[in-house]
Amino acid sequence: MNMAKKADLLAEAKELNLEVTEKNTIAEITEAISNANTKDNGGDTKEANQTTNKTSDKEEAVETPQEEVKVAKAGKRSAKALAEAEEKAAKEERKASDSEEETVKPKIIIKRKPRILRAGKKFQAASKLVEKGKEYSTKEALDLAVKTSTVNFDATVELHVRLGVDPKQADQNIRENIVLPEGTGRDIRVAVFGEADDVAAAKKAGADVAGGDEFLQQLDKGVIDFDVLVATPMVMKQLGKYARILGPKGLMPNPKSGTVTKDVAKAIKDSKAGKVEVRVDETGIVHLGVGKVSFGSDRLYKNVQAIFVSLRAARPGSLKGNYVNSVYITSSMGPSIKLSPSEI
Repeated sequence: MNMAKKADLLAEAKELNLEVTEKNTIAEITEAISNANTKDNGGDTKEANQTTNKTSDKEEAVETPQEEVKVAKAGKRSAKALAEAEEKAAKEERKASDSEEETVKPKIIIKRKPRILRAGKKFQAASKLVEKGKEYSTKEALDLAVKTSTVNFDATVELHVRLGVDPKQADQNIRENIVLPEGTGRDIRVAVFGEADDVAAAKKAGADVAGGDEFLQQLDKGVIDFDVLVATPMVMKQLGKYARILGPKGLMPNPKSGTVTKDVAKAIKDSKAGKVEVRVDETGIVHLGVGKVSFGSDRLYKNVQAIFVSLRAARPGSLKGNYVNSVYITSSMGPSIKLSPSEI
């Protein structure tokens, strides 16, 4: 409707020779026509035209877009620098808004029950038999370990000793091999890899698996049906390529553990009799199974005392400070029982 009216006014203004354009508003065109009709064609028309032109100049000035920001080829006013500045400003705004939201949102605190209350009923009942903070003697601790076994199978009794040694020091990296007087309670399967004469001696000594090249063929297939592997020094080179398979399982023969030897018969006998390796881990702790719950406290006591004797003899001469920091005994999935460090 307005466009049609404006077109009619422009046509009328053209007949009156008025200098108006489409940029002028309807009100301005109407005023110019009115002035032309009421005044003479002399100075009045000229003044109206000047007024109209001034108004149009003002509108043109308003409608003229602002000049774009000059962009330099390099430096702070380059296109890349300006884009990075805008991105940084936007990032700061997002951070500010996020921080405001965080201050508004309340922190959710999850209250967890103590570990003992999250355990099973059997474990809670067994834990009540162990006095918290008390240091027991070896005999008392073993009696409790047998009583607090909560599983349906013949659980292993474990010994954990934290020593004050630094395993990174060669003279403090404790590693001993002992034969437990009462055995480990496990049926140990011993394999022997050697030459023909050694294989024959191993079978005679009671090895579960013994062989030469045929044994390596079983390893190639991934068949590992033994708990201890004994090898002679002459054939150790052939086991090198299986180190990645045997090493992580703790089955790689080692002279320090007595599994690389010429006397394979003795190695088999010791392994089946309950030979264990007393060794600190990277944190200076000895973890060791000392027998089964079915042994009873008396048989377990003999095994623990044999381990304590070995640990006392292995104390490094360069060690300063406490040798034994803490000692704990527990059964599989049972509560821990603290011993006095003076027991060792």
